[in-house]
Amino acid sequence: IPLLYTFSITIINAGVCGCCGALRPRYKRLVDNIFPEDPEDGLVKVNMEKLTFYALSAPEKLDRIGAYLSERLSRDVARHRYGYVCIAMEALDQLLMACHCQSINLFVESFLTMVRKLLEADKPNLQILGTNSFVKFANIEEDTASYHRSYDFFVSRFSEMCHSSYEDPDVRTKIRMAGIRGLQGVVRKTVRDELQANIWERQHMDKIVPSLLFNLQDPTDRYGSPGCEKESPAELTERCFRELLGRAAYGNIKNAIKPVLMHLDNHSLWEGKSFAVRCFKIIMYSIQSQHSHLVIQQLLGHLDANSKSSATVRAGIVEVLSEAAVIEASGSVGPTVLEVFNTLLKQLRLSVDYELTGSCDPYCNNTTTTDQERQLQEAVIKTIGSFANTLPIYQRAEVMLFIMGKIPVPGIYPALGSPIAGFEGSRMIQVMLLKSLLQVTERYESSNMLAALPSSFLEPLLSFTLMEDPEIRLLVLSILISLIDRHQNTHKFTFLRSVILSDISVLKLKMDKCSRQDNLFMKKHGQRLYRHIFLTCSEENSGRSHYQALYTLLALLSVELANEEVVVDLIRLALALQDLALANDERLSLYNRCAVHALSAAYLSLISQLTTVPAFCQHIQEVIELRQKEVPYLLPEDIFIENPRVPESLERVEGEVLFQQFQIAEVLGGSGYNIEILNTPFTPQITDEDRLSKRKSIGDTISLQMDMDPRYSPEREQVDCVCVLSEARIQSHQWYHAVNGEEQEREKRRLVVERFQTAPFEEIAAHCGAKSSLLQSKLDQIFELTIRPPPSPSGSASQGQTPTRSVPVYEMKFPDLCVY
Repeated sequence: IPLLYTFSITIINAGVCGCCGALRPRYKRLVDNIFPEDPEDGLVKVNMEKLTFYALSAPEKLDRIGAYLSERLSRDVARHRYGYVCIAMEALDQLLMACHCQSINLFVESFLTMVRKLLEADKPNLQILGTNSFVKFANIEEDTASYHRSYDFFVSRFSEMCHSSYEDPDVRTKIRMAGIRGLQGVVRKTVRDELQANIWERQHMDKIVPSLLFNLQDPTDRYGSPGCEKESPAELTERCFRELLGRAAYGNIKNAIKPVLMHLDNHSLWEGKSFAVRCFKIIMYSIQSQHSHLVIQQLLGHLDANSKSSATVRAGIVEVLSEAAVIEASGSVGPTVLEVFNTLLKQLRLSVDYELTGSCDPYCNNTTTTDQERQLQEAVIKTIGSFANTLPIYQRAEVMLFIMGKIPVPGIYPALGSPIAGFEGSRMIQVMLLKSLLQVTERYESSNMLAALPSSFLEPLLSFTLMEDPEIRLLVLSILISLIDRHQNTHKFTFLRSVILSDISVLKLKMDKCSRQDNLFMKKHGQRLYRHIFLTCSEENSGRSHYQALYTLLALLSVELANEEVVVDLIRLALALQDLALANDERLSLYNRCAVHALSAAYLSLISQLTTVPAFCQHIQEVIELRQKEVPYLLPEDIFIENPRVPESLERVEGEVLFQQFQIAEVLGGSGYNIEILNTPFTPQITDEDRLSKRKSIGDTISLQMDMDPRYSPEREQVDCVCVLSEARIQSHQWYHAVNGEEQEREKRRLVVERFQTAPFEEIAAHCGAKSSLLQSKLDQIFELTIRPPPSPSGSASQGQTPTRSVPVYEMKFPDLCVY
């Protein structure tokens, strides 16, 4: 009996189990049927089609199918049955691709749970498998948005995979590439829908961007060798980085760029420059053009934040800014034009201070060298030029005025630089800013010289031609040459600087008829230009480059802006230069006098051929040929060379070896030129700005140029001499007052503050009351003077009556009808 009972129970249990297996939910049976007995056989396709049809027919079961698949996958991962894991993920992928319905959100949650399980595994193959499934899911456009889905784990995990340090190089490369694709999938999935998690938040960008830059920088590309068909991690990273930046909206640019700057800082990548430049080229070409100025703002702010960093770091940022600014200017300039130049000019000033003091930050013992700062200064100047060359003409003119406003002009603009730098710092800043200005003007082309050289720009610029520093004077001449040359004729005059040609037609000069605007410009500024050219020639420390630049400037004036009146003025100026070289001026050396003679001869040879007056050309050619035989040191061939042949004296310079003013006037007058001004001696008039720009007394220079003219009188000569002597005395004290002026002003302020801090209240009140009483008395006097007696009807005051005092306007009472 007991045995029979036991057997009966066993049969009943077996029947119950079989019955329960048949009663299992259909979706579970369909899921179980897709798994073969041997996982190597792969997914059972026929059963997978049945499961897919069932999911499409009953979409409300999708969440249960996903939950059951997730349960099986977790169990298989725990039991290391990786074949079934692959089958489960393949089934999930096919269900995702086939089902697009409102119920897919719940199924996605189960799917993401399984992907997360694979990514958390230690096996690289499982991580790659999970990443591939996530990428497929990211490419699916869902019909409904998800409000609660979070991708924080995937951002963190994929970023960690991008930094994989697996021992096997091939496996490490596969893991990193999987991480890059995963981040790309996260970006694609989140940026499409505004209701999704905001991937542009700082905590996400701080993980995504450095991970991409790490692989973009990594030189160990397993698939990056030539001839390899596989995509390298760097190539994949660049494509992903471009896609990320291309999807960035206006408000997201800052969060995307900030991690790039921090990554370059943390890994000292500014110094190498090449990688930083590459990164920002990718950025500038990937973002929307209307947002590019935001990148420039970020770079400018970062440059300011690194003002006390090493010169190599600052130079790297400036180099990146140069490349980015050119790309940005070709798209949308934005409001950052003057901001760029203001920041770069500020960096120039700081660099000069650091060069002179030898330290970027004395509190941190951050030292610097002259060579490093010079390299930075060259990079800044190059950046200014490269950015300015992309601007339209009107904006470039504004930039020129902006830079000119930053240059310390003696007597007009205050000195720049720190008090420690002093005079040498101001001089260096002048040089740097003029070099920057030269970069801006190199490709500047304007058909209207009045717009290219307005008075607000030309006057302070010409004042630098009177500076003692020869480098400053040469830079000013180069700037003028760049602005006046509108047909690229400058390089054609390079050969003529050292040789006089008898036929200039071989140069093929480009010339246009002088326009009305050009005539107005020369009528307004011509005499000022002539005066400064003359005074520049009278500088004792001018070298060969100065005289060659002066020749080029005179030649360009003749080609670009000359009419008949200007031609006569220029010939008159050339003859005045000859007279200057003939004068026994102790300040001019023998070389300077010979160089001025050579400059005058070279220019007269050019202008004579441009005027095409045969007698004028013949006279100039005869003098030049005679000089070649007797005094060759008065021609460019012997003077404007590396080893000039300077004579011991200029006693033989007279007579026929000189250009004769009366003969030139005669031949020009016969050709219809107005020679009245040519017969008037050239006397440069010194303006107030010139006096302020001069460092020492200019009395000697003026006295040498004071030639008699018909309007000259002894009384005027006496007055001029008194003015010159007075000016000399005033300028002798100018340097002393300039040095002590700041100290006196500081002491005056200190006394005022001390009085208001220590004096009794009654004394302060009395002092202020006295000032107000004085002001009131002055106002009363003014009102008293403005009050006049009313005119009488007869037009004059009645006899025997004293005119009554009229009532002041502010005391008169008007009827109510007249007041409103």
